Amino acid sequence: MNNELERYMRNLSSPEDELLTELEHESNMRVVQPQMVSGHIQGKFLEMLTRMIAPRRVLEIGTFTGYATLCFAAALPEDGLVDTVELEDELESIQSEFFGRSPHGHKIRRHTGSALDVVPALGECYDLVFIDGDKREYPEYYKMLMDNGLVHSGSYILADNILWYGKVTAENIKPSDLQTHGIVEFNSMVHDDPRVESVIIPLRDGINLIRVL
Repeated sequence: MNNELERYMRNLSSPEDELLTELEHESNMRVVQPQMVSGHIQGKFLEMLTRMIAPRRVLEIGTFTGYATLCFAAALPEDGLVDTVELEDELESIQSEFFGRSPHGHKIRRHTGSALDVVPALGECYDLVFIDGDKREYPEYYKMLMDNGLVHSGSYILADNILWYGKVTAENIKPSDLQTHGIVEFNSMVHDDPRVESVIIPLRDGINLIRVL
């Protein structure tokens, strides 16, 4: 998408919360790969989708600096909860700072470690899941959720970066490109699973929107 169209979308969408604007700025200043921040348009989409689905338990796999986490928390009722899991512990300081400053920070429960280890031990069943972790592990995340009672009929799963910069359409994906292989396998797995229905939305790098039947 060109810059002019992106400015048009931002200008004609509801404004970004000031704390989120600051978080995106701080992410650009303080972390590697700040483009991983969800940003204004995707963040507003996640917030509005959460309001429509009206979940009480949300799982986020891959916190990064917490932009999407705050969008989910803002849309939850007071008794709602976001369990967010991040492998990289060096991101905890910026997460803690901005979660602590948010009026919705009390709805967030942060975990550090591999989601494949952390999530099953939490003992929760989720109404909404956002997958944005290690792309190589997307198929394993999906199996974990679907095969262990971590989602239910009517739950929604959102998987981010599902188009992976267009690499998913390449005719010959290098064997060493494990991230692209992981996403391609995930998309096929979801498509072939009779337990769900899904649609891929070309927002930013693509979101696979999945509903458990």
